[in-house]
Amino acid sequence: MSTNTLEKPPILEESPPSRAGGSRRWWVLAVLSLAQLMIVLDATIVNIALPAAQHSLGFGDDNRQWIVTAYALAFGSLLLLGGKLTDFFGVRNTFLVGLVGFAGMSALGGAATGFGMLVTARAGQGLFGALLAPAALSLLATTFVNPAERAKAFGIFGAIAGGGGGLGLLLGGMLTDWASWRWTLFVNLFIAAIALVGVLTLVAHQKATSRPKLDLPGTVAITLGLSAIVFGFSRAETSGWSAGVTIGSLIVGVLLVAGFGLWQQRSRNPLLPLRILLDRTRGAAFLVMLLAAVGIFGVFLFLTYYMQVSLGYSPVKTGLAFMPMIGAIIVTSTVGSTVVLPRTGPRPLMMIGMLAAGAGMALLTRIDLGSAYTSTILPALVVIGAGMGFVFGAAMQSAVVGVDPHDSGVASAAINVMQQVGGSVGTALLSTISASAVTSYLQSHHSADAAAHAAIAGYHTAFWVAAGIFFAGSLIAALLTRGGRLPAPVEETVAIAH
Repeated sequence: MSTNTLEKPPILEESPPSRAGGSRRWWVLAVLSLAQLMIVLDATIVNIALPAAQHSLGFGDDNRQWIVTAYALAFGSLLLLGGKLTDFFGVRNTFLVGLVGFAGMSALGGAATGFGMLVTARAGQGLFGALLAPAALSLLATTFVNPAERAKAFGIFGAIAGGGGGLGLLLGGMLTDWASWRWTLFVNLFIAAIALVGVLTLVAHQKATSRPKLDLPGTVAITLGLSAIVFGFSRAETSGWSAGVTIGSLIVGVLLVAGFGLWQQRSRNPLLPLRILLDRTRGAAFLVMLLAAVGIFGVFLFLTYYMQVSLGYSPVKTGLAFMPMIGAIIVTSTVGSTVVLPRTGPRPLMMIGMLAAGAGMALLTRIDLGSAYTSTILPALVVIGAGMGFVFGAAMQSAVVGVDPHDSGVASAAINVMQQVGGSVGTALLSTISASAVTSYLQSHHSADAAAHAAIAGYHTAFWVAAGIFFAGSLIAALLTRGGRLPAPVEETVAIAH
C-alpha cells in the first residue's frame, strides 16, 4: 500500500452558519426532499407510461427496456464521480448543476420524436441525477446537526427515498391516463423550478479556495465496472444468464470493480476512500441498502404486472393500491429515526425492518387469480412498508453520520450507488427467476388457463426469493452493525442564507 499523504480537502469560504434560523432548515429539507422525490420518481414513473410511449414513437419490444435501463445505467455508474464532484466544487454548486441539467433532459425526453432522442434524454437524466442525489444527501447531512432535528430530517428524507417509487407509479398512471405519457417527463420541470428557487434563496454560496486532483483512473474503472455489471444484469433478462454478452459483461464488471478497490489503496486522491467503507456500521448500512433495493423492486415490478394483468386494475388504480405501503414507510421512517434510533442506534431498526419486509414478501405468496386486495395484498404491503421505513431512515443516516466533512459527498454517493445498483440488479435478477418459473410451469401444465396460472407461479417464486434476500439483509445488520448509538454529527458546514 502506498504511504503517500493525501492532499488536503477543499477549504470552503462561507458565511457563518445560521444557528437561529431553525425554520429555514426545514425549508431547506423541503427543497432537498423535492429533489430526492424527482430522482426516485423517475426510476418508476416512466414504467407505467412505457406502453404509451412505445406506441407513440413506434419502437420495438426489443428496445423498450433501454428506456428504463439507460437511466439506471448512467445514474448508478456515475454516482461516485458525482459524489466526488460534490466535494470538489461544493454541494450547492453541484446541486444546482444537477438540478438544472436534470430538468433540461426531462424536457428533451418529453419532446422526443423517436427512440434515440428518448433514450438519450433518459441517460442524460441519469447523468445529472448522479450529481443531484449525493449533493442533496450531503446538504441534508451538513444542514442538520442537532440530534433531534437530524433524526426527524433523515426520517422524512428516508420516507421519500423509500416511498417515491410507489408514488411514481401512481403519478405515472394519472398523467398517462389523463394527459399524455410525455407529462411523466415534463412534470419534472415544475418540481425542479420550485427546488431551484428554494436553493438559491435558502442556501448560501460557497467558494472553494483549493481543490484536490480527481482520481481519473479510479473514475474510469468504477464507471465502466458498474456500467458493465448493470448492463450484464439487464441483458440477462432478455438474453439469459448463459449468453456470452451477459457472462462477459459481468466478468468484466467484477474485474474492473476489483481493480478499482486495489487502486484506491494506492491513489493519492482516492475517489472512494476505503476508510468510508471499512467502518463497520457504515459498511453494514451500504450492504443492507443494496439488499433492500434488490428486494423492494420485487414489490413494484411484479405487483404492478399482477394487479394490471391478472386483476385488471387500471394504471391509476394500481398506483393507488401502493399508497398504504407509502404511508407505512413515512410513518415508520419518521418514528424510527426520531424516537428509536437516538436511543438504540441503527442495528435494531435495520434488523427488524428487514425481517418485517421479508415477512411481508412471504405474505404476498398467497396471491392467486382471484385474490381480494383488502385481505391478501393490503396486509402484505403495510408490513413491507413498515419494515422499509425502519431500514431507509436508519441506513441513510448511518451512511453519512460521523464522516469527515470533505468525505460527505462521496459517502452520500455511495449509499445512493447501493440503492440504484441494487434496484437495477433486482429488476434483472427477479425477472429472470420469475421467467424461469413460468417456463417450468408451462412445461408441466397444459390446461386452457395454464398461462395465467404460470404467471402467478412466477410471481410466487420471485416473492420467495425477495423474502430470502430481506432475511439475509437482517442477518447482515445483526452481525456487522455495531451496537449502540451513532457517533455525534460533525459541525455544520453549509450556511443557511439569511
